[in-house]
Amino acid sequence: MRTRDRMTVAVVQAASVLMDREQSVQKACRYLEEASNRGADLIVFPEAFIPGYPRGLTFGSVVGARRPEGRKDWGRYWRSAVSIPSPDIDRLKEAIARTKAYVVMGVIERADHGGHATLYGTTLYFGPDGTLLGRHRKLKPTGSERLIWGEGDGSTLTAVPTPFGILGGLICWENYMPLARAAMYEKGVTLYVAPTADARDSWQATLQHIACEGRCFVIGANQYVTKHDYPEDLACAGDLVHEPEELCRGGSAIVDPLGQYLAGPLYHEEGLVVAELDLTAVEAARFDFDVTGHYARPDVFTLWVNEEPQRNVTLRADRQGVNPRTPGPA
Repeated sequence: MRTRDRMTVAVVQAASVLMDREQSVQKACRYLEEASNRGADLIVFPEAFIPGYPRGLTFGSVVGARRPEGRKDWGRYWRSAVSIPSPDIDRLKEAIARTKAYVVMGVIERADHGGHATLYGTTLYFGPDGTLLGRHRKLKPTGSERLIWGEGDGSTLTAVPTPFGILGGLICWENYMPLARAAMYEKGVTLYVAPTADARDSWQATLQHIACEGRCFVIGANQYVTKHDYPEDLACAGDLVHEPEELCRGGSAIVDPLGQYLAGPLYHEEGLVVAELDLTAVEAARFDFDVTGHYARPDVFTLWVNEEPQRNVTLRADRQGVNPRTPGPA
């Protein structure tokens, strides 16, 4: 239950140090300190901030073939991804604890089960003491993302209670999935984060639509990226020859529950987007529209959400204990 009526939110709009996990963590820590100095109670980073969103790269792949240089870049990207737990996460926790703010961080996460080679686009939720409160793995990577990222399951449709309201959200084009949005609304999210890699004008309409539909604050976080932010020694560097110098123009913004901008959108530069939120605006906005409450028709429409963790393989110990791995049903 909300116990505070006002808060300050800061959105970080910045480029990652692509394929360099340690340097990306270091840059995140610098922005955490800067946002803390602005009085932020909540700090939100873009999608895939650690170790970056590989916009424009093909990883040497076409239908029916993968080139050796693409496999080389893929291996580099995989090695730069984040394991949970890990020393990198510990560094983030220490920096977050100094801010005393809630933090939403976009990472590329290595699988902690299966073949351990799958990567996920993941949002991590941290408490003001640095505790990892939850994670959300992107349910449906978009387009070519499906070559490099796996699909999350319903067990990570995370919503985090805070003194400022319930914190949660979806990643990039997951926000075009009406049923996924409905699940988050049913969880009571009032601080809806939408980290993204989409800088199109239409994305701003998306942020405003979600705010109006969910009667929630929407916090959109995107990177600002140029070609100079890419490593010069990529095996597939030729992929970028015909790309524009400005690869992602940003567009981070904070929107109120009636769809009005409180800050941003910020374009063509790195920086912080900061706004003070009057949290009582949520219930005022829901007076005439509560999408999973008094404006719903459960006698006509219902949604079932499977939040059970999914496993491809379950190993069960045999009676002699020869294989004492993950226990399954007796």
